[in-house]
Amino acid sequence: MEKRVVITGLGAICPIGNNVEELWNGIKEGKCGVDYITAFDTTTYKTKLAAEVKNYDSSKYFDPKQAKRLHKSSQLAMIAAREAMQDSGINQNNTNFEEIGIYVSSGIGGLSTIESQSKVQLEKGNTRVSPMFIPMCIANMPAGNVSIDLGLKGESMSIVTACASSTQAIGEAYRNIKHGYSDVIFAGGTEASICPVGVAGFENMKALSTSEDKNRASIPFDKERSGFVMGEGAAVVVVEELEHALKRGAKIYAELIGYGATSDAYHITSPDPEGKGGAGAMKKAIKDAKIKPEDIDYINAHGTSTHLNDSIETKAIKEALGEASKKVKVSSTKSNMGHLLGAAGAIEALISAKAIQDGIIPPTINYKVPDEECDLDIVPNTPIKQDINIAMSNSLGFGGHNASIIIKKYVK
Repeated sequence: MEKRVVITGLGAICPIGNNVEELWNGIKEGKCGVDYITAFDTTTYKTKLAAEVKNYDSSKYFDPKQAKRLHKSSQLAMIAAREAMQDSGINQNNTNFEEIGIYVSSGIGGLSTIESQSKVQLEKGNTRVSPMFIPMCIANMPAGNVSIDLGLKGESMSIVTACASSTQAIGEAYRNIKHGYSDVIFAGGTEASICPVGVAGFENMKALSTSEDKNRASIPFDKERSGFVMGEGAAVVVVEELEHALKRGAKIYAELIGYGATSDAYHITSPDPEGKGGAGAMKKAIKDAKIKPEDIDYINAHGTSTHLNDSIETKAIKEALGEASKKVKVSSTKSNMGHLLGAAGAIEALISAKAIQDGIIPPTINYKVPDEECDLDIVPNTPIKQDINIAMSNSLGFGGHNASIIIKKYVK
């Protein structure tokens, strides 16, 4: 018998807030986390803006020795997971830590460590490369470090599917629990790749916005959009079997009811121009949720602010929802915090759960110029107070990875 799956804990650190409360207030207030890059000197770069975590001080969370051994992507994941743990009320008296899973993904992992240690090898020789180089850079280590930090000993994995990574982490956690393999999984994603080589790689691909106006850089669905803005951060949600949650008296944010994933099989960076892959993921999620397209009240779109993504995702939503696409509210919270890459899906799922809980549809901020190719109701600039029963969150990644999850207001 299939189990019901709910979300019982939230944790986040991102460009508009260093915890969930700050993040959600930032969404409701239309806060923009895009600003000039402080991580390195951008003099020789066309890209000047990114969405960095603000006022980040690792010493608030880790002792100096621990911080030195952890890449920032692991640090952010651990911070988000700690908050999710505290928020969930899970402890060793009400849950078996031997069985708690950890599905925490990263699209890129410790890129800045790869960059810095490669420089050390070239300038000082192989004997000077840090023995912590590999443990700091490999993409599974955020999941591993969350496991170690919280003492969680269940199934652990890091799904690496570019910008779909953390949506798939949550989706696979949902499936695992739905079919009875686990009771609790900490699922989400983390990214910290705002570094010279990371920005250079995306810039030379012509994927990044080169705007120097922080309010006109990450502008999903706007006709003047010219590329995405790199963001960093982490989000973790506690995914739990309903009866287990009820038995321990957990608060429940929302229920996970559907998940779908597909591949474009088209191009390494460009999405299928007809949006078939994205539409397929949405259709699979709708089928899995046993709902109709018109049941969906809100879609947190992938909405990266690139010309191709936004126009093609619009096509995909129209194909997946048909006539219902004319009425559904669609917004991209990447307008607030840029593109968190492998962490984007997790933070957007978390936002969708909060939207359901509070009955507030997040806006697409900094929107000015309508685009006839992006003609859905994108909730421009101002949040809408509206009851939300069902929300969908989409993620589309380089390599043609597409994932959609569906979240519903919890009813006993």
